[in-house]
Amino acid sequence: MTLRLFDTATRQVRDFQPRVPGQVGMYVCGATVQAAPHIGHMRSAVAFDVLVRWLRRTGLNVTYIRNVTDIDDKILAKSEAADQPWWAWAALHERKFTDAYDALGNLLPTYEPRATGHMTDMIELMDRLVERGHAYQAGEGNVYFDTRSWDAYGQLTNQQIEDALPSEDTDEETLKRDARDFALWKAAKAGEPETARWNTPYGPGRPGWHLECSAMAKRYLGEAFDIHGGGLDLRFPHHENEQAQSKAAGYEFANYWMHSAWVTQGGTKMSKSLGNGLLVSEVLKAAPAVALRYALATVHYRSMLEWTTASEETAVGTLEEGAAAWERFAGFYARATEKVGEIPADEVAQATLPQAFIDAMNDDLNVSVGLASVHEHLKAGNSALASGDLDAVREHLLVFRAMLDVFGLDPAAWQQASGDNRERKALDVLVAAHIENRAQARKDRDFATADSIRDTLADAGIVVEDSASGARWSLG
Repeated sequence: MTLRLFDTATRQVRDFQPRVPGQVGMYVCGATVQAAPHIGHMRSAVAFDVLVRWLRRTGLNVTYIRNVTDIDDKILAKSEAADQPWWAWAALHERKFTDAYDALGNLLPTYEPRATGHMTDMIELMDRLVERGHAYQAGEGNVYFDTRSWDAYGQLTNQQIEDALPSEDTDEETLKRDARDFALWKAAKAGEPETARWNTPYGPGRPGWHLECSAMAKRYLGEAFDIHGGGLDLRFPHHENEQAQSKAAGYEFANYWMHSAWVTQGGTKMSKSLGNGLLVSEVLKAAPAVALRYALATVHYRSMLEWTTASEETAVGTLEEGAAAWERFAGFYARATEKVGEIPADEVAQATLPQAFIDAMNDDLNVSVGLASVHEHLKAGNSALASGDLDAVREHLLVFRAMLDVFGLDPAAWQQASGDNRERKALDVLVAAHIENRAQARKDRDFATADSIRDTLADAGIVVEDSASGARWSLG
């Protein structure tokens, strides 16, 4: 089955055909580093991380660009309120995003360009648009894209220009020819830091939000590339405006557009402006990062993820469910590895995947169906452990890990990333001692002591399962 992806531009699932055989160029809109990341930001990051992993697993060489917006109105406003230089404020929160990406096991992008490092690229693109009659200067330092000069404006989001919302660039509204025209360049304003302005033929100022991504995509991926991605909220105006200015400049731009859905609470999009953002740093104080990764990676990228928390009414929330599922995965990995030894990462990377899993991932990254294959091998692997069939244990463990690796959930990788497995080793020793004492008590027909040991372990959240091959334990 050929890989098929939902293309937002055509509003249909299309066969994916790279422009250059064996090569994929992908640009994903990254963070505007005005504040610390919440889990809504990580939804998009994890969704496209899974896509990159799958593309590479199928043998494609992926050039993955994810930008950083490190200069904009909100960064200037928040840094001023905090009495910090804007560039220091941006750098601080860029590092927080990087920490969050790393904590959740995301692969590094091929390159992560910053807007402030590409001013000459933006000015060159702006010059080209002015020369071609698609942009105009309006007063010293202000340059706008003329939306009515581009007949295909609105094509990405399937709307007529008359129906499009006015641009958010309202400071100089009287200078614009049309309310829908958007800023390519914004004039320096009184009171703004001198360091937040760059000289251009049109006067000093700084870029509008949309210009940077078109310029950086061209710089690193060329005039035409395969996939442009981002969160669903970026479709309009950001991606509509990106496409308009790039195509008006004469570039083919993106062949496929992909958008990940939101994390919601009570049906409302998670965002700082609504006051319902869950900061990644706070979430990770309550649960391991891998539980959050599981929650984000195992829901289809185009499906809304309704975030719930454990309460009196809801016994299990999103994180608790992720943590429970991960414990089952990690438990099988630990028990199987103890019996058959660690499987080398190279062998996992080259393992043949089940056809059902391949078909699911090729069907627009249908992770829920793919996850069913993971559970099938988990169940079969546990059965093989119980029967003592170690050849089957190893076979199922290999395929189990290979599939989880596509989701960024290979237990071996997470164990290695933790860098310190002493707590698990200590727990293994202590629980093994209790289980041995329980077994001896049962042998001596001291069932009261055996039951007491089992209850003590249960109170600690440890479930003991008796089988023909001996007792096994797991975290309940």
